[in-house]
Amino acid sequence: MRVIRPIIPFVLVCFSFSPVRAQTTTTTSAPQPLPVLQQAYSAMAGTAAVNDVTLTGAAQRIVGSDDETGTVAYKAIPGASRLDLNLSQGTRSEIRGIGTNGPGGNWIGPDGVVHEISNHNLLTDAGWFPLFTLSNLISSTSTVLTYVGPETKNGVSVVHIVASQQFPAVPAKSAPFWRHLSQMDFYLDASTLLLVALDFNAHPDDNASFDIPVEFRFSDYRSAGSLKVPFHIQQYLNGSLLLDVQFQTASFNSGLSSSSSDFAIQ
Repeated sequence: MRVIRPIIPFVLVCFSFSPVRAQTTTTTSAPQPLPVLQQAYSAMAGTAAVNDVTLTGAAQRIVGSDDETGTVAYKAIPGASRLDLNLSQGTRSEIRGIGTNGPGGNWIGPDGVVHEISNHNLLTDAGWFPLFTLSNLISSTSTVLTYVGPETKNGVSVVHIVASQQFPAVPAKSAPFWRHLSQMDFYLDASTLLLVALDFNAHPDDNASFDIPVEFRFSDYRSAGSLKVPFHIQQYLNGSLLLDVQFQTASFNSGLSSSSSDFAIQ
């Protein structure tokens, strides 16, 4: 598999929205997408209120002939996240949060050098914790939702919903391009409404016009109180498996906050 180096080397990150309701587009005969996402959120959250999450487990990273194994630790609050991989060929980290100049992100490879994540790769949400992903969409005023309908995804009957952001401040000629950069495709299990897959495009740091398909697949949902959490997550890059994570522990509401050094952006 040919991997383009300028992109983030192992996973993309989350973005945040302002706390108001998302807009929707649909036909009169199709279900409204926002209520479907609200039902999906309820299916995952139950009665729980989640302020932060910490997940740990085992990870495998495959890039061409390189096949590394090790451990993974993921921490997140609404609007910030950190993923740390401790692999056989070194450590890799990705942090998303609020820096001195606003929302931003860093990735750090085995050499320890801190790299800035390009702005156009911060417009989509990798969704390592789907509950926060759905919460962001439901509360957003900058997102348009479209109900596509029933489909089959990876052998599972799903409901397909598309989300993309609006950019009223950019010229009308450029708006479709920015909407495309922010587009995410959600595939919800038709029976349970649990998230089965999340698709979007990544891009080289120096070329926002070049699409690289990314897909996250979620399975092995387990109950933690009223919560439903996917313990098995796979990331595919350009159709090939890049990262395979099997979480083993999950903890919630441990007191993580945006001021934590875990989420500091350089």
